[in-house]
Amino acid sequence: MKLLPTRISAERLAPFVRVLVALHITPNMITIAGLLGSIGAAAAIANGELVLGGILVLVFGGLDMFDGAVARATGQATPFGALFDSVLDRLSEAVVLGGILVYELDRGNEEETVLAFAAVVGSILVSYVRARAEGLDVTMTSGLFTRPERVIVTGAALILGLLRPALWLLAVVTLLTVAQRVDTARRLLAEQAADEGGS
Repeated sequence: MKLLPTRISAERLAPFVRVLVALHITPNMITIAGLLGSIGAAAAIANGELVLGGILVLVFGGLDMFDGAVARATGQATPFGALFDSVLDRLSEAVVLGGILVYELDRGNEEETVLAFAAVVGSILVSYVRARAEGLDVTMTSGLFTRPERVIVTGAALILGLLRPALWLLAVVTLLTVAQRVDTARRLLAEQAADEGGS
């Protein structure tokens, strides 16, 4: 289940991917650019430049669509590349939310500061539950509020001045996504154990 239609088909990405390949842009270059852009966004947000921060969040968060596509198009897709991408994605998201936390803390907004912290914890746990489940041979792709949704909500909220409601949404729904994935993993692991017991 998804809250937003955030997946873009490979066909629509193909023209952009061809340009990146022609420019000899590697998947790791795209991944690192995403992190650097997120650091810039966090700095802007912490300094109170919310609109600029929101634009940077959307632009550099959107790069996450391309590193994997470029890797597949150039035959550079590797297990380590997938790991590197996931780690930097988590770091990018944590950095942006950290910038929001600093912004709210500087203004004495205790509620928003707590919500930003909860959103950081939730976003990391969403990915951790998936990784841990896959380590137990359980495929985990479902989720109410995965990274693309979080990037869109964060960037749009910063630009539109809707940070407080967005932080509530990020904190609550992200933690609900964690609970959803844990329950899904519990069910799939029980089915796996039943299949193994019956074989």
